[in-house]
Amino acid sequence: MNEQQQAAILTLSLMAAFADGDKDEAERAEIKRIADALAGEGSINVAALYQDVLLKRVSMTSAAAALTTIETRQLAFEMAVCVCDADGVQSAAEKVFLDGLRDALALDSQQSAAYSQQAETIASLPALAGGDEAAVAMVTAAEAGSAASAAEYASTMSDVELDKTILNAAILNGALELLPESLSTMAIIPLQMKLVYGIGKSYGFELDRGHIKDFLATVGVGLTSQYLEQAGRKLLGGLLGKVGGGLLRGLGKQAVSSGMSFASTYALGQVARRYYAGGRSFSADTLRAAFNDVLGEARVLQSRYLPEMQARAKTLDSARIIELVRRA
Repeated sequence: MNEQQQAAILTLSLMAAFADGDKDEAERAEIKRIADALAGEGSINVAALYQDVLLKRVSMTSAAAALTTIETRQLAFEMAVCVCDADGVQSAAEKVFLDGLRDALALDSQQSAAYSQQAETIASLPALAGGDEAAVAMVTAAEAGSAASAAEYASTMSDVELDKTILNAAILNGALELLPESLSTMAIIPLQMKLVYGIGKSYGFELDRGHIKDFLATVGVGLTSQYLEQAGRKLLGGLLGKVGGGLLRGLGKQAVSSGMSFASTYALGQVARRYYAGGRSFSADTLRAAFNDVLGEARVLQSRYLPEMQARAKTLDSARIIELVRRA
């Protein structure tokens, strides 16, 4: 994939981010920050692409025309779908945008609809495992095959067990970041939401999806912008796509994405733990400061746990991502 094709895919992804016209100023600022950060990842001026999209100086048709292979066109559509689904199921405006993009890319309608449905399924999965409160499971329990019910697991967790839960969730999301498929990147956000849900429940708080999204936004983790950053870094590093050997290339080029999924998940878990243990009494500024502090610590830790992320990635079946998110 050449730079022109990468730029076209990023342009279409940015268009998808603004397709519903419902981004508040905080999220717009976060998307701009991501564009500025991605501009430093290579020779593509992503910040300029952001301005072109925002000021409507580029069209969907012209961006799609730069993608001359079925692989790049399919990847562009997949990334756009995931951007639209990152903050929840597609709105009517996003569906219209994706229909137009599918036509502009000349993609098979059935194949595109199937992929979109997979992403919608992940986006709509409830924070409660399987939708059954009595069966809620922390990520660790699901991945380790624990037979304990979620309620039992949560009520008996010691500080050590909670630390292990957060670390294992971070390792799992770090492993997902290594996989080349776009749906693997999409799965990171709902798994983070499930982790926050489980931590809140362990301290006696019943959380709904809206509360969890607000918590993430308060600490500075925008859902759309987070997906853009994760997928954008993988795209620019040549790690994103369904190309033979993609996983092995990803395992050898972890530095391209800086272990951001490990770090953000670890920081979210630790800050959620402090927040709910303290009876949700922290101010927004305190939460953001705490998250940034722990994020710095987590970026140091990620190099220590990289071998575990690599080993975990080799055990993940990318064809069963929906099942993984559903049972976590």
